[in-house]
Amino acid sequence: MKRFSIISLLLLFLSGCTGVPAGVTTVDGFDLQRYLGRWYEIARLDHRFERGMSHVTANYSMLPDGGVEVVNRGFDMDKQDWKEAEGKAYPVGDPTIGELKVSFFGPFYGGYNIIELDSKNYSYSLVSGPNLSYLWILSRTPKLPQAVLDQLVQKAQVLGFDTDELIYVDQTGAPVEESKPGES
Repeated sequence: MKRFSIISLLLLFLSGCTGVPAGVTTVDGFDLQRYLGRWYEIARLDHRFERGMSHVTANYSMLPDGGVEVVNRGFDMDKQDWKEAEGKAYPVGDPTIGELKVSFFGPFYGGYNIIELDSKNYSYSLVSGPNLSYLWILSRTPKLPQAVLDQLVQKAQVLGFDTDELIYVDQTGAPVEESKPGES
């Protein structure tokens, strides 16, 4: 768990940017309260901090200071173990714009830019980081309808993301969680 957190922190430190990639715009009319809850990672561009992970989810809940608690969780297929990273996120500027900054370590923030969103049901989201190397397709369910997935991939491609490099996350079944010492 610590290694997953440390790698997430290092990535955000190295990216060190909360901006939006050139040529990319974030959604407007964003409602943070509706965005809270569990999201399943459907696809992503590869990064060391998530490499080999399946069953990746992100859970968002409000913090007392108006920020968002972020809990990213995934199953490390090589180690056959669950990994988790906890962080916090805050809107950047106007809270009705889908632009947040996220941190998994102290004062170091990275961009979390919502560039496509099902504004009616908040059932899917296309998220970028501060540049075109970071991209995630998220859904409220473990699987997106193929037409919606195709639409999101096409939008990402038009914006300049290397969609040929997308990793489609295994969300089928669920690895068995091992009980911790003292649990039965």
